[in-house]
Amino acid sequence: CIEMVMNESEFNALAEATLLSIEQQVEDADTELDFEMSSGILTLTAENGSKIIINRQVATQEIWVAARSGGYHLGRQGDVWFCQTTGETLQELLTRVVVEQGGEKISFT
Repeated sequence: CIEMVMNESEFNALAEATLLSIEQQVEDADTELDFEMSSGILTLTAENGSKIIINRQVATQEIWVAARSGGYHLGRQGDVWFCQTTGETLQELLTRVVVEQGGEKISFT
């Protein structure tokens, strides 16, 4: 797989669009999942109070996800954010950790 090389402004625009897309999907879903975007950090809060934090790391051009099950670093491969550690796309990873932490069923696209 070839990793995509972007300049900083391209990365920031893509990461911002990704975070906004996640936020919109949470807002549109019929769940008790809450969200807050602050300074480019998206925090999802489950009804039980557990949090999933999603943010961008400009230096490494990655999106990082912090969840109870661990910290995940996702780089861009082609047109998807992909985690080398788990083999999951960002959408698959978020779907899994949201269920694990809050019991909420939401499919990210």
